Amino acid sequence: MEIIELSHPYNDEEIIHEPIVLALGFFDGVHLGHQAVIRAAKEEAVKRGIKLAVMTFNQHPKIVYSKLDEKSMFYLSTNERKADLLTGLGVDILYLVDYTWAFGSQAPQTFVDRYIVDLNAKVVVAGFDYTYGKKDVANMQTLSKHASERFEIVEVDQFSINQHKIASTNIREQIENGQIEVANKELGYLYQTSGTVVHGEKRGSALLGYPTANVETTSKELLPGIGVYIVEFFVSEKWHQGMASVGYNVTFGENRPVTCEVFILDFDQMIYGENVKVRWHHYLRGEIKFDGLDGLIKQLDQDLVDTREYFAELNQ
Repeated sequence: MEIIELSHPYNDEEIIHEPIVLALGFFDGVHLGHQAVIRAAKEEAVKRGIKLAVMTFNQHPKIVYSKLDEKSMFYLSTNERKADLLTGLGVDILYLVDYTWAFGSQAPQTFVDRYIVDLNAKVVVAGFDYTYGKKDVANMQTLSKHASERFEIVEVDQFSINQHKIASTNIREQIENGQIEVANKELGYLYQTSGTVVHGEKRGSALLGYPTANVETTSKELLPGIGVYIVEFFVSEKWHQGMASVGYNVTFGENRPVTCEVFILDFDQMIYGENVKVRWHHYLRGEIKFDGLDGLIKQLDQDLVDTREYFAELNQ
């Protein structure tokens, strides 16, 4: 997949000068609803024998309009992760637009002219709730007027599971609440975060017999809520089984920062400084404050048993 970063106003030399099907949306998480849009667009592209392009933004529009601090905005997928997911869905071109006040302040007609027609879109595919300006004047119902018959429009209906709308906002809430399996179902894949292994307090190895990789998560990715999880851990081009603790380590004191520590099953390599990934399978339990090390070790032993049983059943 070719990735083209655009800043407003862009130069014509930057874009692809050939007919495309263009899918529109922010696509945070590329969940099942987003996948329905991409698949509908792919069908149109295959039918016409042209490339499929997606146009999305490098940051959430809320950061511009609500003056939201960028550090407080967490995503289900970084731009790199989003690109990987879109590649897997058969997207040929990704237009990643720098969402600024100037870009967002365009008149709806100007947006359609420059970011749809001038991108050589022959078909535009988007979800039923897509907007390209103020929602009362720039939505899927007004798009045909602004299109002036210069391209076809495919509107994809709401995607629901048991009458529950699949939405990035809902999935973020589920992940924050530890409902990782619910979130995975609505994503259509296992939720994944990335980061770097950094030095921690080394308490897991020295005192507990459970050495952990302390993962400093990519700042813009949403970390699951406080608790202990069954995970897979990717390092050195291989996935390993593991269990992760997201929490404050309350047994060892108050007012501690949140950390993400992963005990990797049957693993004894030194991996400090490595870039890693974590796939989140299952919520095991909440964080518990123990009176001493014996209680914590006993619980970790049980967590390990539960983790091994989980993967044994998964692989049956």
